[in-house]
Amino acid sequence: MGFQMIVIILLFYWAGTKLDARAATEKPVYTAILTVLGVFAGLYIVLKDFIFRKDD
Repeated sequence: MGFQMIVIILLFYWAGTKLDARAATEKPVYTAILTVLGVFAGLYIVLKDFIFRKDD
């Protein structure tokens, strides 16, 4: 579970750095935004099993 979350956050971080480099921004705006979105996406992926638990 933790590995999935770390991979998702790192992918979003990587995408943000690529966007910042491409847009030549002075501050890492895209990196910050996408990293926060990656944290929320990672939390959702990890916690969705607990939120939408199927009773067998």
